[in-house]
Amino acid sequence: MMRESGTLEKSGGLISPTSSRSVTETVNGSHKFVIQGYSLAKGMGIGKHIASENFTVGGYQWAIYFYPDGKNPEDNSTYVSVFIALASEGTDVRALFELTLVDQSGKDKHKIHSHFDRSLESGPYTLKYRGSMWGYKRFFRRAMLETSDFLKDDCLKINCTVGVVVSTIDCSRLHSIQVPDSDIGNHFGMLLENQEGSDVLFNVAGEKFHAHKLVLAARSPVFRSEFFEGMDEDRNEIVITDLEPKVFKAMLHFIYRDTLMEDEELVSSSSSCASSTSDTLAANLLAAADKYGLDRLRLMCESYLCKDISVNSVAKTLALADRHHAMELKAVCLKFAAENLAGTPQVID
Repeated sequence: MMRESGTLEKSGGLISPTSSRSVTETVNGSHKFVIQGYSLAKGMGIGKHIASENFTVGGYQWAIYFYPDGKNPEDNSTYVSVFIALASEGTDVRALFELTLVDQSGKDKHKIHSHFDRSLESGPYTLKYRGSMWGYKRFFRRAMLETSDFLKDDCLKINCTVGVVVSTIDCSRLHSIQVPDSDIGNHFGMLLENQEGSDVLFNVAGEKFHAHKLVLAARSPVFRSEFFEGMDEDRNEIVITDLEPKVFKAMLHFIYRDTLMEDEELVSSSSSCASSTSDTLAANLLAAADKYGLDRLRLMCESYLCKDISVNSVAKTLALADRHHAMELKAVCLKFAAENLAGTPQVID
């Protein structure tokens, strides 16, 4: 029978109550869109836009559309327009949005249009299908924009935040036990630091590093071959001649902890007289990763080096990527060069 408490009674005892909970929240993501050459974009025509690269939030593709001459013909190019568009297939995608025009004077007086602040008043915006947009036809008066701190060196910066609304049913029991994040990297890191049970010694330019053959072999096919498939299984001291101590230490740090060293160390030069991109610790670590078959470390270095590609450094970075089989970094360099190093056209009579 049904008791007043809402639990069921069976012969032999009570059935434990079950529970469920509906959770509606937003999955948020941001994208920074830099518009270089604003003055050249003017005059492209009302209703024509410059689009950012697509970015993913909440399982959907999005893009920022900037209209230098405005989107509305009635405004006669008095305003610039900015919209966020659903760039992938989707039906009735509900989301919150925020568009920020960045103040480049350092005063942090950004112009912010936020849907997040009004979510309780109007609820999320619904995009019906691919190509649906949210934004402002009159985002900013163009004459004011061109004399403001938002435009610097013919460049505008727009930050966009998208919050896709998702609903889930949490069917967990009333009581739960939290499981902490894995700390296996910390344990292996302590093993490296304490040198407990070490069975191999590396001599790198006179600096000694104690390590463990099994750990190195598990992480690197090159070490595995050297220790267990070659003729030097019993060799307990190995001399490294083609890596600097700082690079070898950073590689061991990754092998044991599965993380890179701190950013300030990566950006510094591995050699005191080095100055170019190819001589930074990150670049030399990329070379070490290639040599020892550490594919994840190579990708992590590629990702790090990718952030600092510039017109002045792209050629050397491309050569570095090609030399050490860094295909992702090479692709980024080629794309950057195609977009930023186009040759000057010649006029032939």
